[in-house]
Order: sequence, then C-alpha cells, then structure tokens
Amino acid sequence: MNKIPLNINDRTHYLDKVKPFVGKNLIKVFTGQRRVGKSYLLFQLIQLLQKDKTVAILYINKEDLAFSFIKTAEDLHQYVLENKAENQKTYVFIDEIQDIQNFESALRSLLLYSDLDLYCTGSNANLLSGDIAGHLSGRFIEIVVYSLSYVEFLDFHALETSSISVEKYMKYGGLPYLKHLELEDSIVFDYLKNIYGTIVYRDIINRYSVRNVPFLEQLVLFLAGNIGSIFSVKKISDFLKSQQTNMPANQVQIYTHYLISAFLVHKVARYDMVGKRIFEIGEKYYFENLGIRNGIWGYRVEDRGKIVENVVYNQLLFKGYTVVVGVLNVCEIDFIAEKNGEKHYFQVALTINDTKTIEREFGNLKNIKDNYQKTVITLDSFSGNTHEGIKTISLEHFLLS
Repeated sequence: MNKIPLNINDRTHYLDKVKPFVGKNLIKVFTGQRRVGKSYLLFQLIQLLQKDKTVAILYINKEDLAFSFIKTAEDLHQYVLENKAENQKTYVFIDEIQDIQNFESALRSLLLYSDLDLYCTGSNANLLSGDIAGHLSGRFIEIVVYSLSYVEFLDFHALETSSISVEKYMKYGGLPYLKHLELEDSIVFDYLKNIYGTIVYRDIINRYSVRNVPFLEQLVLFLAGNIGSIFSVKKISDFLKSQQTNMPANQVQIYTHYLISAFLVHKVARYDMVGKRIFEIGEKYYFENLGIRNGIWGYRVEDRGKIVENVVYNQLLFKGYTVVVGVLNVCEIDFIAEKNGEKHYFQVALTINDTKTIEREFGNLKNIKDNYQKTVITLDSFSGNTHEGIKTISLEHFLLS
C-alpha cells in the first residue's frame, strides 16, 4: 500500500472499540460523515498491525483513481483473492466501500476465507441497514465515527482548555483537517463550505439523483437556523411554502432522510415520559458538525443557546449514549441519555443567573420522580453546591469529563 501519512493523532476512543475484534471473523465497519477521519482510523490500525513486520496488508481506496476499476462486487472479490498473501492472514482495508455496487455480496463471500480479516469505511448511514444488514446479519460490527470531541480538538490543535478554546470548538467544529489551517473565520469557513458542497453533491444529489437542488439547499439552511427546535415535516413544509417554496410534506421527509443518511444532521425523537412512548411526529434536528453549520448559516450571537445544546448532544453521542428529548406533561427535558440501562437527565442553559431560568431548568428536572442523575449544563463557571441534589456544571467541564 501507499505510505501512511506521518504525524497521525491517535483517536484512542475508536481504536479501543475496534481492538477486541481484530483478527475475528467479523467485518469491522467505520461509518460517519465525510472527512471525520475514518480513513485515518484505518491508517492507525494498519500502523498497529505493522508492528509485526511479517503482517500482510491490502488497502483499497475508492477515492483513489488507481482503484477505479473496482466497480462491482465481482471486481472487489477477484482483486482481494488475487492479491491476498499465500500462507498468512491478510488484513483487508476498503475505504468508502459504498461506491462499489453490491459490495455486501463480496463481503459475505470474502468472510468465508479464514485467512482474511476485513475492515471498511462508508459515508452513508444506510450502509448496513435494511436488506444489507440482512445479508450480513451477525457478521459485522459497526463503529460510528463522529467529528472530534472537545478533548480530541484540544489534542489536534495543541491547545489548553479554556473558555477561548471552548468558543473555538463551538465556532469551528471538529473536522480533523482543521489542524492544518489557521483557525480564522475566512480560512476555516471557506474550507468547511467546500466540504459541505462535497457532502451535498456526492453523498446526496448524485447518490439519490436529487432533482430539486435549490429546495434541498433551502431545507439545510432552514434546519441550520432552527437547530434544537421541535418540528414535524409538515411544519417545515408549511414554513417553506410561506417562503414561496412549495414542497409536499412527503418530499420534505424524503429529503430530510437524505440529509440524515449523509450524517449531515441527526434527528432526535421526543419521548413521552408519562405514556412511555416515542411521539410519531415532532422531533429535533442537530448538526453532526457545527463548523459546517456555522459556515453555511453564520456564527450568530442569537444562536448561542442552540449551539451549546448541539454541542452537548454531540458529546453524548460520542460517549455512546442513546439520546431522546423528554416530554413530561407540559415540561421539556432537553436530553434523556441512556447507556447500559442507566439514564441521565440533562437541561442546557446559556446562564442560570436569573430566577426565572433557575425555576425553569431545575424545576423541569425536579418534576421527574425517579432517582437517576440530573444535571444542568451552562456556559457559566460554577463549582458550588447542588440545587436540591441536582448538579450544575459548566459546558467546559462537561466536555472534559
């Protein structure tokens, strides 16, 4: 394979997830938004494996023209079998596998060879869903890769934690390549707008043959301006109609699904805490990468509350939580995060320096009658007592914990 890039920042969070499956007869799949660093995770794994000087590596990058001849499952299958080592295990790495037609058939067949260990990446959330998951059921482990966490951001940019560093993280987001750029608005946002264009055109417009491109772009801008707001596709359709853009609700739903599939946005369901059910309509949307959101919409002071909420949501995903928005009668709980059977309730506020905000944020949490942990996250710095047992932490402390 080509020479591995130098000076790679280890992302141990993901390496630790995949290490238990190295050498096992399972396909290891890294999925996530384009440019979040999936390829570099493959490089890090290759570096680890190459500590054994005799190991055999086969690397296929579908973004490299040298591999443009691999178009179908048959092409992939033939290439791997022709190039694998004769008398030892070959570790096969396939980057952006979704660009190979019927790739799942090749993977299923290659799993039959005990001397192969398979790893791949993909930039589509539906890569291993539906029929494909059925074809590969029980034969793969999926690891979703997100933009850099705050701790990773500090490492990549050689920064110490501070309120200024938190501000940079909220503004520019966590795409790994930013480590090579000056963290200045004109430079960073030009780069991020180009990445946004690549995602929209390669992972949405081309993949799904989208015809109404202006509407798709308006939809993204609408979601960028309303992150953290509760909307149904009908409300989005009605709003766009008021802006002289007529698009039926079912088309809004389809286009929104495309954005989710490309990992551009996350859809978060609302959970009725009394009825113990997920609401069928009305959900929130958050951006996978806030830098991209800010690049296309702008970084505006009036949006700071939304941005902080988005940052908290992304951190919970990174930490492996399943997250929903809680609805308790007329009260809203910003996030119910669950992992390993344990719940944690979160409220997010810019500041809790006034009585009304304190009553609202803590009051909503006090209405919850179980004994799971409850926390209010704020931009304020605070290290005093709890409020009737409810913790208050700063966003910086939350991101470091």
